[in-house]
Amino acid sequence: MFVFIKRNFRWVVGGFMLTYFSSFGQTYFISGSIAEWQAAFNLSHGEFGRLYMFATLGSALCLPFVGRLVDIMAPRHTIALVVPVLAGATLMAGYAASVATLAAAVFLLRLFGQGMMTHIALTATGRWFVVERGRAVSLVVLGHQGGEATLPLLFSTLALAYGYQAGWIVGAIALLVVGLPLTLWAYHRPRVPHGQTAQLDGSSPPVRSWTRQEVLSDPIFWVLLLGILAPPFIGTTIFYHQNYLTTLNAWPPQLFARSLVIMAATTVGFALLAGAAIDRFSARALLPLFLLPLAGACFALASGGSPAALLGVMLLLGISYGISSTLFGALWPEIYGPIHLGAVRSVTVSAAVFATAAGPGVTGTLIDWGIALPKQMIFLGGYCVLAAAVMTMASARLRRRD
Repeated sequence: MFVFIKRNFRWVVGGFMLTYFSSFGQTYFISGSIAEWQAAFNLSHGEFGRLYMFATLGSALCLPFVGRLVDIMAPRHTIALVVPVLAGATLMAGYAASVATLAAAVFLLRLFGQGMMTHIALTATGRWFVVERGRAVSLVVLGHQGGEATLPLLFSTLALAYGYQAGWIVGAIALLVVGLPLTLWAYHRPRVPHGQTAQLDGSSPPVRSWTRQEVLSDPIFWVLLLGILAPPFIGTTIFYHQNYLTTLNAWPPQLFARSLVIMAATTVGFALLAGAAIDRFSARALLPLFLLPLAGACFALASGGSPAALLGVMLLLGISYGISSTLFGALWPEIYGPIHLGAVRSVTVSAAVFATAAGPGVTGTLIDWGIALPKQMIFLGGYCVLAAAVMTMASARLRRRD
């Protein structure tokens, strides 16, 4: 691993920094300000949940169009556009003076943070690495776990000392002073995949590059989405409702933020294990595995509200997220090829963002109707079990097709 990182340092660091700074558009970071926004604009759980849902849905609808930029522009040029817009969105979120401004800020944070920052990193990595794609993706996606482990704690510390607006100001400064220069340097020089030589000499069969229209006409693609959308829907629901769960279960104020460290550490370990497994067996072989720990997390959250139960939930989420974060980065180029990867991934990222939008909106509305989140988790856990069985069949179908 050390030799691999040394040989590919700039591209691994660039992808890591993009996924790390995507945190400003992720629910686990945005949710740290929900209580303040609800108080400032007199919004209920359901009302803010619907605002969050519609703003995120808007970003999901835009992603298939904006996401194609990575197929027609060099990554460094896309970064030079995306990062400053994201920095502006963080300032808008901190100083929103109306519900409309807040909705616009959330829309931009989701589109350019969660959506485009991750999309650039995983598309470039999937395109630039072939033989060791699993290992490369497993290192790049660790930026998400780095963000989960550090940024919510830093934000809560700043918010307690200086107010929540200070956290958003520091975020904008970090994006422009640290994130933008580092990622531009890292992606200034594209990488030539070593796997191209292996494919040319016949030792590794080439993968046909499907167009986006061909992918959308492939039934197996829609079957895969049934399972792939579960982690963003469920994970976002849990992160979004952290204040609600803290109040419901009488947890200490910073317990949830601290528990993210456990999830992040577990995710790191299983992301690296998944990367090695993908390089050895293929991404398709891991499809049946990533939903079972997620089902366990849902059932654990439904069964009890003690601090120990929360730690168990985060441990299981970390296992599922570790496998799925690496799997989703390597699966699409493995199945559909690298040439149109930006257009293909823009659809999958849009669908994932749609799932993150639906989670808070649907569950928040159900909470307003008197259905507590732990009860909802029972049904979500059952869905994961059924979807895992479907992923097993999809994996077998893909092996037969190849």
